[in-house]
Amino acid sequence: MSRDVAIVAFSQTYHSATDQGLSETELILPVLQEVKATTGLSRFGFTCSGSCDYLVGAPFSFVAALDAVGAWPPISESHVEMDGAWALYEAWVKLQYGEIDTALVYGFGKPSQGSLREIMTLQLDPYYLAPLGVDQVSLAALQARAYLDRSGAKEDDLLAVAARSRQNGRDNPYALHLDDPVADAAYEVAPLKAHDRAPDADGAAVIVLAVGDTARELCERPAWIRGIDHRSDAHSPGVRDLSRSESARIAGAKAGATGIEVAELHAQFSHEELILREALGLSDDVVVNPSGGPLSANPVMATGLIRIGEAAARIHSGAAGKTLGHATAGPCLQQNLVCVLEGDRRG
Repeated sequence: MSRDVAIVAFSQTYHSATDQGLSETELILPVLQEVKATTGLSRFGFTCSGSCDYLVGAPFSFVAALDAVGAWPPISESHVEMDGAWALYEAWVKLQYGEIDTALVYGFGKPSQGSLREIMTLQLDPYYLAPLGVDQVSLAALQARAYLDRSGAKEDDLLAVAARSRQNGRDNPYALHLDDPVADAAYEVAPLKAHDRAPDADGAAVIVLAVGDTARELCERPAWIRGIDHRSDAHSPGVRDLSRSESARIAGAKAGATGIEVAELHAQFSHEELILREALGLSDDVVVNPSGGPLSANPVMATGLIRIGEAAARIHSGAAGKTLGHATAGPCLQQNLVCVLEGDRRG
């Protein structure tokens, strides 16, 4: 697989912590229209989406969302029951076959319609873990404690991550504008406090991919995908070292995560950023989550795709030459996707 593929357009919604009364179709339509206007394209060689029927509460909910895309005349379309970042991975693979030159990728979610802590429990092992009722935050707290004990990091380090993320988020019009965290806040599940957990939000994001000269025609500074890889750790948290992320380390190495200037990490809890920085070998001078990251807004099923989009936006603007976008899924950083982006070497 050797076709050069680039991100040529990226758009996201203004995320909301409450239900604004919009259907998924209404949520997606404005950002789709924006990337179409940016690229001048009205149709794409392939379309792939990422979402979760459990959030919507209806089977095959992504079919209804296709009304925003327009499925007539017939289009080539696919869907992943995952964050939109995995839809991007599928589209990248599709582009490698040489049959098409453009792809539309989007992810969307409305966690305001249910209890995310209960919904995410459904992804656990149905025989041993799910019956215990252990929720997403409690599992994350176990991982945070394992990391603090192993690394020697303190809760103040978690607070610093949350504070920086919220500060960066205030400069991002798409994020939720949150108050600064306080050290003496009550624990949600020790050692995690409310500010250590990403605030759920309704939202969507869209990315357009293109190959070779087509990318250069559509975008002044294409963000070329120089490496992309997805790895998974064991499903059961009890059989792996929660204080580390081996899958993120392997994915980063396979994707060529060196010389990174800006990294957008899908860290839904403050300690996850510290684990990911270590796994990906990011030095202290790498700027992490300048957008505010998930700790400023977590539009579930689009958050990982947004990390890749934000990383690409740094290249589109000329602010960085090589960036990294990361997405995760499953309990305690079980699955990790790493996408390394670079500006055109020809200048």
